[in-house]
Amino acid sequence: MPTNLPADYFNAEERFRSATTAEDKIKYLEEMMGTIPKHKGTDHLRADLRKKLSKLKTAATSKKSSKKQVSAYHINKEGAGQIIIIGTTNVGKSSLVANQTNADPEVSEVPFTTWTAMPGMMKIDNIQVQVIDTPPIGDEYIDPEFLNLIRRVDLVLLMIDLHANPVQQLEFVQQKLQENRIAPKYLEGQIEVEGFLLHVPTLVVVNKFDSEEYEEHYQIFKELLEQEYPMVPVSVQTGHNIDALKRTIFEKLGVIRVYSKAPGKDVDKSSPFVVDQGIQLGDFAGKVHKDFQEKLKSAKIWGTSADFDGQMVSRDHVLEDEDIVELQI
Repeated sequence: MPTNLPADYFNAEERFRSATTAEDKIKYLEEMMGTIPKHKGTDHLRADLRKKLSKLKTAATSKKSSKKQVSAYHINKEGAGQIIIIGTTNVGKSSLVANQTNADPEVSEVPFTTWTAMPGMMKIDNIQVQVIDTPPIGDEYIDPEFLNLIRRVDLVLLMIDLHANPVQQLEFVQQKLQENRIAPKYLEGQIEVEGFLLHVPTLVVVNKFDSEEYEEHYQIFKELLEQEYPMVPVSVQTGHNIDALKRTIFEKLGVIRVYSKAPGKDVDKSSPFVVDQGIQLGDFAGKVHKDFQEKLKSAKIWGTSADFDGQMVSRDHVLEDEDIVELQI
């Protein structure tokens, strides 16, 4: 029995033959099947096309599933800095992220509640920094992608529990990092190892300083350490010293806030430019607009880097935190 196929079938068949991807082949094959008249003369053709379609869909699904999955630790940087919190179990990492950011990690006294990285945004004055909650560090296997995240962030917060052998906790986490060729920057020059050792900016956060009666515990802990550490005692539960922690984080990030204003206009301090410490006026101008960097003639400065308000400065003038700059071209 003749098939009597329409012209649309042959047009779709031509597109099918010239297709180079499985997705396009499936699309045009389905178009071909949709144009075939349904009678006994086309039964064999329709069965053959269904078989081809099934094979193509199976191959496409298999190819998609074989693609490498993106790691949960591949987190794009947002805000003025990227910060990671590490430590042993139940030290308060998730509580800090839950209380001080827009993230909503599970908080529980049950050990090992956190199983993956979770980022949130923390407000420090008029800027936002990204803070990442992480699984606890223990004796078990540490995901290499977790370690890579530690290596590339701007600052590591090493959190410990003041009431649970804090010296032992601190030394344990430092040892686990060292086993993976990572060390806090405050230990630079003090560790003898063969081969490369990456030193990362680190701040020790001593949590559960829940009342002034724990001051003695904190002082004893400090005395038991062999050296001074960059350290902030806090209570995530009560909020004690959280503002001091935020100020220290800002200082450790090595950035400043600079405000740009148009001539004759008031300055808007709600959205500062966040730039590296030591930036010169000429480089800052380029961040405002490329035309400013190329055509900058002069600038007025208000703030701590100026000798007086509205001082005219040159391109090599070094800016400081919360300077106000009026660029002129």
